[in-house]
Amino acid sequence: MTSATRGPAGAAFGEPDPEPLTLDDFARLARRRLPPEVWDFIAGGAGRERTLAANEAVFDAVRLRPRALPGVDEPDTSVELLGVRWAAPVGIAPVAYHELAHPDGEPATAAAAGALGLPLVVSTFASRTLEEVAHAASAPLWLQLYCFRDHGTTLDLARRARDSGYQALVLTVDTPFTGRRLRDLRNGFAVPAHITPANLAGSAAAGSATPGAHSRLAFDRGLDWSFVARLHAVSGLPVLAKGVLTASDAEAAVRAGVAGVVVSNHGGRQLDGVPATLEALPEVVAAVRGRVPVLLDGGVRTGADILAALALGARAVLVGRPALYALAAGGGPGVRRMLALLTAEFADTMVLTGHPTTGTIGPDTLSPPRPGLPLPGPPPPPGPTTVPRTAPHTDRSHG
Repeated sequence: MTSATRGPAGAAFGEPDPEPLTLDDFARLARRRLPPEVWDFIAGGAGRERTLAANEAVFDAVRLRPRALPGVDEPDTSVELLGVRWAAPVGIAPVAYHELAHPDGEPATAAAAGALGLPLVVSTFASRTLEEVAHAASAPLWLQLYCFRDHGTTLDLARRARDSGYQALVLTVDTPFTGRRLRDLRNGFAVPAHITPANLAGSAAAGSATPGAHSRLAFDRGLDWSFVARLHAVSGLPVLAKGVLTASDAEAAVRAGVAGVVVSNHGGRQLDGVPATLEALPEVVAAVRGRVPVLLDGGVRTGADILAALALGARAVLVGRPALYALAAGGGPGVRRMLALLTAEFADTMVLTGHPTTGTIGPDTLSPPRPGLPLPGPPPPPGPTTVPRTAPHTDRSHG
């Protein structure tokens, strides 16, 4: 990959950048290439960014159990979700405005993911149309949805997704409005005029250049779980709930008829101080009890992180910021390289922990948990599905 012409301070770079070997390398390259206010919009979180930091830090406390002479040559990294086989248990999470990172935008991301047999979840605030992205894709596409005050806008997006070959809808359930993101407020951030929400019009698009203010005017704060059934009825597509962190919300989602649950804190961009996603995962997995697949979104930066999430009960993970960092660093080929690195790391970790398939990964892959990261116990026996509104207390101190 060649160097960017200018760094954050405007100084020229003359030497080519080394090939990135980790997802952190992509982030460093992206920071050099992006305007500071765009970097802050992508990289930043809500409040003091405690949850943003915790999403990654909690993975540092995980200890894997290696297995000597496991007899695993080439592990099968694939996983099946909603009846479709993914090449690995990782997809790209919904992130707005890929054109902020690179002019080729979402189609480049979709083509890169598709080349590796991995899915992309397209944001409501994509900078290219659903149809353009679908034309570039060769692997599963899901569409993430916010619910606007004008429900017709959201339902029309669901119909368009169905007609364009998208395979699922992902309803974001933790965002009646976007969190207080201090970096954006200090920068006076606005999406550049040439980048627009390509799939929105009218009141849903008006004022969208300032995301925080727009969300408070445009999003439906009165949304409840009945909207899941409405989305499914209109589109015929399975609906997943993204933004679940507690047993009570997981139970509510399953009762509402979701096809899957995504454990997510919106990348630390909503309510600062909530648990890291890996911390919340065991509670949600225990509440769901295998009735629908559970995915994790937030903090995954290595193949070992993927394996840790699967060991704690996730079926797959989604990565968001790394996709935009890779897109900024090298366009579509950068995204493809980032995903290839991540899946290669995951395959290596499978071999070193003795797992020939993703289906054999379980809690015994991890060393006894530290306080604050409880391993899920065996599933409870079949019985009533009611879950207490207050989940059992767990110690989430960081020690």
